[in-house]
Amino acid sequence: VDGGRVGHPTRGQASADPLVFSSPPAVTSPCKILKCNSEFWAATSGSHHLGAEEAPEFCTALRAYAHCTRRTARTCRGDLAYHSAVHGIDDLMVQHNCSKDGPTSQPRLRTLPPGDSQERSDSPEICHYEKSFHKHSAAPNYTHCGLFGDPHLRTFTDTFQTCKVQGAWPLIDNNYLNVQVTNTPVLPGSSATATSKLTIIFKSFQECVDQKVYQAEMDELPAAFVDGSKNGGDKHGANSLKITEKVSGQHIEIQAKYIGTTIVVRQVGRYLTFAVRMPEEVVNAVEDRDSQGLYLCLRGCPLNQQIDFQTIRSAQATEGRARRKGPSLPAPPEAFTYETATAKCREKLPVEDLYFQSCVFDLLTTGDVNFMLAAYYAFEDVKMLHSNKDKLHLYERTRDLTPGNMAPMGTYPTLWVALLCLCWLCLL
Repeated sequence: VDGGRVGHPTRGQASADPLVFSSPPAVTSPCKILKCNSEFWAATSGSHHLGAEEAPEFCTALRAYAHCTRRTARTCRGDLAYHSAVHGIDDLMVQHNCSKDGPTSQPRLRTLPPGDSQERSDSPEICHYEKSFHKHSAAPNYTHCGLFGDPHLRTFTDTFQTCKVQGAWPLIDNNYLNVQVTNTPVLPGSSATATSKLTIIFKSFQECVDQKVYQAEMDELPAAFVDGSKNGGDKHGANSLKITEKVSGQHIEIQAKYIGTTIVVRQVGRYLTFAVRMPEEVVNAVEDRDSQGLYLCLRGCPLNQQIDFQTIRSAQATEGRARRKGPSLPAPPEAFTYETATAKCREKLPVEDLYFQSCVFDLLTTGDVNFMLAAYYAFEDVKMLHSNKDKLHLYERTRDLTPGNMAPMGTYPTLWVALLCLCWLCLL
């Protein structure tokens, strides 16, 4: 990578404070200790050196923190971050002579003093990727990756896949950031999965940003990093990383100007969608080239995790036609037939591209109309983030197969003529 524009960041050091220990678990957990941590941090930010007059306020926040941990105790058994926080609270109670009985405060938003880095507009040039390109330099090439629905993946190379990928999987992993998603079954025993947890780690970079972690889960889409902040920290160029809440609890946008990257995270129904716009230079910035293919946005899902989207869709259509002819096939448990799912998806996705087909697939496999909205918003994000407007829609490379996996006669006329000639020769 050209060091004049984007250099290799130094990896941020983990905080020694046990109260902000945050090692994301590999699987989705209802434990909400990270939420407790960030609320306490937001309530006490800037109070590292407390005078006697501030002690009562600190104790109040500490009691609120303890109350929050008790609420989530049942779901946090075995969680290392939870036990670290509980022990840390006890230690701080003793250090500051706080009583366990007394008022508890509602966490307040972190207030920034005048001139804080979040308000700075004079960030160094290195903290603004696009400004670092000189007038005579070629403009950067941007790429897009998205994940939505059950789940469907559009890679940086515009490959479209439907995957299983249950559990935790790396979505992006380069020198500047790491994105991991966790996919869980939509229904018990169902093969349909959707994204229930998302963790984004922005690595510390020169004088621009400190290491920051963003985490979202089902029914919880924060508008701040896990430490309660909304920008890149205390460095001079901290404003080059910022979170903006577009729709409360439903839509956030993260701008990482120092690497020319925009990330959009949505909660649609109970599940999450992810979309990113990133320069090719940043996509390919990896220290270990051998491990470059280990994340989904770049290389796609492993073959054993991919679902044959076209074959399943053809079978769904065939089953729908057979069901109209007689009772030979049992009705599926979902609320949609192939016809009603197709009609529903046309309401939001009039072009029958792969986003439309994904919508139909998801309605049939889940019966949840929110998956239609997930496909719709995924395409809206493509329109906003993709640099090539001629490549917004994606279509299958092969024609649909008719029932029995036979190609229609009109598809390959030359082949059919050859086969007919061969048959006549066999009869002679």
